[in-house]
Amino acid sequence: MRIAIVDDHPVVREGLAAALSNRGFTIAASFGSAEELLAARFDADVVLLDLELPGMSGVDAIARVGKPVLVLTAYANDEQIDAVLRAGARGYLLKGASVDDIERAIRAVASGQTYLDQKVASRLIALSGAPRLSAREREVLRLVAAGRANKEIASALDIAERTVKFHVTSIFNKLGAENRAQAVAIAIERGLV
Repeated sequence: MRIAIVDDHPVVREGLAAALSNRGFTIAASFGSAEELLAARFDADVVLLDLELPGMSGVDAIARVGKPVLVLTAYANDEQIDAVLRAGARGYLLKGASVDDIERAIRAVASGQTYLDQKVASRLIALSGAPRLSAREREVLRLVAAGRANKEIASALDIAERTVKFHVTSIFNKLGAENRAQAVAIAIERGLV
């Protein structure tokens, strides 16, 4: 099975290449950026891709690769998980994964299956039951959690106080909260702030 590795740290690329070669994989290509990956011609069954790259991000490259992508990154925030999966990646692993886990993930992705790190899968399960707050609602919620009054939030976000009240009401409705304290408690419990 042929693998392409994309990571901006040479030591990570070399370490992955050595570990995967010892497991019988062929390293078809190795790149330090998404631009190098997209400009090259290579034959690989799976592209092992970091997200935090210089220039174009890994997320932006996923849909353009044209090969099955397994993300291997240090980050797993809700927005990145969502963006990676929407872009079409077939797998998502964190860099703390063992070589055994990486091998299993590569084989799963190569065979058309999806493979998610346990922490990523847990976040997805939590998100599936969590209300979808807009980016602005999240900003307002963070400021509410910091103890800011509507007027202070309006000033900080450069919006009208009436707009803040609208967002706060929407947050309460989505979270099923009756007041600010309850909204903050629910948001903390669900990892929204």
